[in-house]
Amino acid sequence: MAAELSAHHRRLAQQKREAIITAATELFLDRGYDGTSLARIADAAGVSKSTLFKRFPTKAALFEAIVAESWQRDADNAAAPPQTGDLRSGLTVIGHRYADLVGRPGMTALFRIVIAELPRFPELGRMQFELGKLPYFTSVQRYLESEHEAGNADVPDGASAANQFLGMIANYVLWPRMLLTDWSPAAADIHDAVEEAVQTMLARYALPRRSDAKPAR
Repeated sequence: MAAELSAHHRRLAQQKREAIITAATELFLDRGYDGTSLARIADAAGVSKSTLFKRFPTKAALFEAIVAESWQRDADNAAAPPQTGDLRSGLTVIGHRYADLVGRPGMTALFRIVIAELPRFPELGRMQFELGKLPYFTSVQRYLESEHEAGNADVPDGASAANQFLGMIANYVLWPRMLLTDWSPAAADIHDAVEEAVQTMLARYALPRRSDAKPAR
């Protein structure tokens, strides 16, 4: 019984957290970061002010949670990097994960909040970069470097290669959404965009597999 109650309380706590983050994101978009109070967020989320203040004593702490949740969504599936040894397969996995991540409406909303408020609240941009984009970028860079070290790819600059790969995908999946409210590419088109990015990376960085190499004469 105690275990059931504990699990029930954890579910309630998680539901309240999700309601707070959803309400805060919507209000930040609608009223701006500066024009949104924690009290208004509590009302919109349907939680008491004490509940919200206990979890997020400041707007900065709440925005930090929004950033972390946005970039770490489905973290259990995305945390494990692809195994080194098959560059095509690894890039395909990373590419589709990234397209799914930046293609979510919540990610578009996050970028819009940061861009709108950046002149007055540059710390929001730093949070977005340091807590979200940079760790994700670094994980891709390390994967590419591991393929280089294993002799499967010629990647002299892992940071540059990661930037190229993620940039190709974001340029189709994310950035048009920032300007075009009706931008909603079909799943097949997103799939094709990722595959084209993978092909471009292979053409630039892939090395022949040892099993594919011609025997020396």
